[in-house]
Amino acid sequence: MKSYFPALWSVPSLRIFFRWLLLICCISVATGLIVSLFLILLHRVTLFRFSHPWLLYFLPFAGVLIHYIYQTVGKSSEKGNDLILEEIHRPVGSMTWKMAPVILISTLITHLFGGSAGREGTAVQIGGSIASVFGKWFNMSGRDTKTVLIAGIAAGFGAVFGTPFTGAIFAIEVLTLGKIHYKHFPAALLASMAGHFTVMTLHVHHTGYLVNNLPVEFYYLSGRLAFSWLLLGKVMLAAVAFGMVSMLFIKLGHGIKQLITGVVQRKWLIPLLGGFVIIALTLILGKPDFLGLGIESAYPGAVTLPSAFLPGGADTWSWLWKTIYTAITLATGFKGGEVTPLFYIGATLGHTLAQVLQAPESLFAAIGFIAVFAGATKTPLACTVMGLELFGGAYVVFFATGCFIAFLCSGRTGIYKAQRNRLAGKYS
Repeated sequence: MKSYFPALWSVPSLRIFFRWLLLICCISVATGLIVSLFLILLHRVTLFRFSHPWLLYFLPFAGVLIHYIYQTVGKSSEKGNDLILEEIHRPVGSMTWKMAPVILISTLITHLFGGSAGREGTAVQIGGSIASVFGKWFNMSGRDTKTVLIAGIAAGFGAVFGTPFTGAIFAIEVLTLGKIHYKHFPAALLASMAGHFTVMTLHVHHTGYLVNNLPVEFYYLSGRLAFSWLLLGKVMLAAVAFGMVSMLFIKLGHGIKQLITGVVQRKWLIPLLGGFVIIALTLILGKPDFLGLGIESAYPGAVTLPSAFLPGGADTWSWLWKTIYTAITLATGFKGGEVTPLFYIGATLGHTLAQVLQAPESLFAAIGFIAVFAGATKTPLACTVMGLELFGGAYVVFFATGCFIAFLCSGRTGIYKAQRNRLAGKYS
């Protein structure tokens, strides 16, 4: 046995394995550390905005500031998540270390002044930026660069949402519509888990969501799996609506961006105009519920993502207003991400549809939470797994049904323009 182990360590493939293991762990831990800092700062700027509501009136000027940040030091990173996907498909070394600090600062500015945006884009870009730095340090080939960038996406996603398996699957599913890159799954899973456990080690907690148990007669397989044909039919109807709202979100965001860039010639005026529109909408509605991330409550009774799981926790049109707010915010140059607003849109829409269909509100909020995300990002498998990680395995049939039907009903394109579409013959 003593002579066997030295021989084993001399095998080149084993050395390569441990080299990759160490590299991915370094990328993921670094990503987890920065994402933890980001989550802490995001929580603090949100609470600061709640206590200083007048900050909203400076949102247009914050947008101009973000514009100039990207024009001066972050111009190469302006495409955000699409830049990472482009670099994975065709590595040309276009990513730099500046992406991480620029997106972190610009996202915090967006949330400090009330822009309706998420946090997934920030975390993914942090992970991708760190991965690209390591790739350049080690002078990696195009194939190896692709692997580390996928690991960076997985680490950022798993760290920011506390869903390591979802993060890994999302990283390999989001690349190409119609094809899942399974060969990168081990690296993605290791990265996502390492990023997640880094955040957990630092005691940075994620929001919890509670789905109320269905009556006992709905459970099969020793009370572990919930199922009802009538309820499944209602889920299918709701899933069609989830897919259509995903399509609305995609087309509205792209449409606003095309319209405003075609009309407004001076680019710095675009975020200025977008900020003023958000202020006007908030004054008209008379409440700040659709500003910011949408998770924490600015006042008792506010519509938030967690409140959508509770009776009376969302208004009939909460999902539509959040869609409009987020589309305007992101299309006019503010930064953050789309995913958490998509969670909000889906959960509040699910809450409303549950009342119409006489279905369990918390269950439909959970299905909407993941299904609208599935339709917008074209990642139904990852979103089904997210349902299992966040809400438990008892409702897996409903989660899968909601995600895949929403995916089929959401159109041919998603929120990421650089996502390749093998189904449309665009994959090469």
